[in-house]
Amino acid sequence: MDAFTAGLLQRIRSTESDLSRALDEGDDFLVEVEQAELDDLRRLAAEHGVEVGASRV
Repeated sequence: MDAFTAGLLQRIRSTESDLSRALDEGDDFLVEVEQAELDDLRRLAAEHGVEVGASRV
């Protein structure tokens, strides 16, 4: 796995964790921010052929 793929997957995992925490805390604004970030990261992964797998959130 190259550095780009590893970094992208780590950012996705981190963002999923942040999204989960925002959901648990009921922070609607942060949920929207984290979901948008996650959507962007998944789009970037798809554009580069990086398999992300199932969402944990």
